[in-house]
Formats: sequence, structure tokens, C-alpha cells
Amino acid sequence: MADYNSTSGDHVKLEDNRSAEAHPVTVNSSKNEQPAGVNDGVKSGSVRRPGDRVFEFLSTASATLITVFIAAIGIFLVLRALPALNRNANGYLGFFTYSDTWNTSDVDNMYFGIPNLFATTVMMSVLALIIAMPIALGVAVFLSNYAPKSIVKPMGYLVDMLAAVPSIVYGLWGWLVLGPFLSGFYEWLESWGAGFFLFSTYSNTPSFATGRNIFTGGIVLAIMILPIIAATAREVFVQTPKGHIEAAQALGATRWEVVRMTVLPFGLSGYVSGSMLGLGRALGETMALYMVVSPSSAFRGSLFDGGTTFATAIANAAPEFNNDIKAGAYIAAGLVLFLLTFVVNAIARSMVSGKKK
Repeated sequence: MADYNSTSGDHVKLEDNRSAEAHPVTVNSSKNEQPAGVNDGVKSGSVRRPGDRVFEFLSTASATLITVFIAAIGIFLVLRALPALNRNANGYLGFFTYSDTWNTSDVDNMYFGIPNLFATTVMMSVLALIIAMPIALGVAVFLSNYAPKSIVKPMGYLVDMLAAVPSIVYGLWGWLVLGPFLSGFYEWLESWGAGFFLFSTYSNTPSFATGRNIFTGGIVLAIMILPIIAATAREVFVQTPKGHIEAAQALGATRWEVVRMTVLPFGLSGYVSGSMLGLGRALGETMALYMVVSPSSAFRGSLFDGGTTFATAIANAAPEFNNDIKAGAYIAAGLVLFLLTFVVNAIARSMVSGKKK
């Protein structure tokens, strides 16, 4: 009996040893080896087809080309602006402080600066934002939450069509129709608000009959940037998670409370980023403002004054571009506008990217 047990025990131990010798190989292979085909495409590139390589090359080349174009524009502006800045009578600092009329007749001793251009451009663009943002918000909320489905697409197309109208058409309309139409409104504002600097008038203030002032320019700009803001905000609002909306409705929220507690908080960054994109469009607008706003080299902070933006100053000075040094003075102003619009659009892009994270 003892011999039997001993023999059985030896037999069991032998089987265990065989299993122990076999299993470690299996365990180690499972840790160090992966099933066939896993990551083979990443390591060896065996699954990359010619179409994938062509698409990757084209997309990379496109992104690189855009970057090269932007860098080339910046380098061009800098190289063409430096000779003129070196001949500025007030030096580089004077370019940021000189606020009188530009005088580029003597190319070796020129007087030019951007404070008035900068102030007029920013004032008109901010006015456009103040007018356009609430209207665009109302349009976006209506189309995404209130409008019947049968009219959402037609109204969406109608709003988007505003972005397709050429700027020169807006300029003609603002000059010949909107400005004269607002003359009575401007007279009423001036009658009770003349003591306030925004509504002050001067001896050379443009006539209210024509309405060619900063106020009219801001209204035209507001109409031009409204579809950009409305379309961006609407696209973000319609992506509000259904669970958030249904949770608010389950708590007994009204439609407006649902919009206020779920839709607006979710789409706030998209609405603001769309507004920044609209601001970028407003900063660089040329033809419409060239026709609507009476040119003026002074800036006195009044909405009833004429004015000159960066873009309109460059357009007005086109006859001087046959001289590289004179043109360089306006190219320097264009460089500031380029940097300003670049910063504004970069901020908008960073806000959109931050929302996606």
C-alpha cells in the first residue's frame, strides 16, 4: 500500500513538473507576443495603401503651404515697411504716437502714424459687434430652439445669404439708402446728446443728410458680420446634449429656462468665438466703409464724425504706391492690421479648440 502511494505520488509529481515546464512557456509567450496582425500596419506599414500615402502627402502639403503663405505675407510686409519706418521723422516710436495728418511728400523725412487709424478701426468694429451680437444671438436661439422645422432651413439660408452679398453692394446701399434714411434719427440723437462726446458735432462733421459717419459705418459692418456670428452660434447650440435638455424638461423647466440653463451655457464659447471671427471680418473691411464713411484724418471719439480705418487709408493712398518708400508707410499700417486680425482670429480658434477638449 505504501509502495502504491509512493508510486502514485511520484507519478503526480512527474505530471506536475511536466505541466510546470509547459505552462511558463505559454504565459511568457502571452506577455511578450501579441496575436498575429496586431499593430503590424503601424510597425511595418504593410497595410498602408497608395491612396493613403497620396492623401497623407496632399493634406500635409496643403497645411504646409498655408503656413508658408502666411509667413511669406508677414515677411513681405516687414521687409517693405522697414525702409519707410527708417525714414519716419519721429522714428519707430512716432509710428505709434503721431496722430496728425500724414505727410509722405518728402520720402527722406516723412510724418505718419497709426493712433487715429487704430482708434477709428476699433471703434467702428466694436460698434458693429455691439449691434450684431444680440441680434445674432436671437437668430441663433430662434432657429435652434423655437422655429418650426418647416422654416428652419429657409430662414437659415436667408441669413447665410447675407454673407454672400459683395461688400461693394453694402457700400452702395449704405451710402445711398441707409445714411440718408437715418438722418432724422441722427438729428434726434444730437438734439439731446450733443453734450456727450459720442454724439458731439464739429464744424467739419459730415452732414446728417448724407449720414456718412462712423455710426452708419458701424451699422453696415454689423449687418455684414451678423451671418458669421449667427451661423457659428447656431451650429454650436444645436449640438447641446439631448440629455441635458431632457433633464431640464423633467424638472419642469419652461422652454426659455431650458435655453437659459442648458443651451446658452453649452454654446457660450462658440457664440463668443463666432463674434471674434466677425470682429476679424470687420477689422479688415474696405470697400463698404470706403463708400459709407467720409474720410477724415482726425479722431475725436464722436460717432457723428467721419474717419479712416487701416483698410480705407490704404485704399485711399493707392495713387502713391508708384513709390516704394511712400507705399512702405501704408504697408506698415497694413502690417499692424495683419497682426491685429491674426491675433483676433487666433483667439477665436483657441476658444473653439478649448471647447472641444
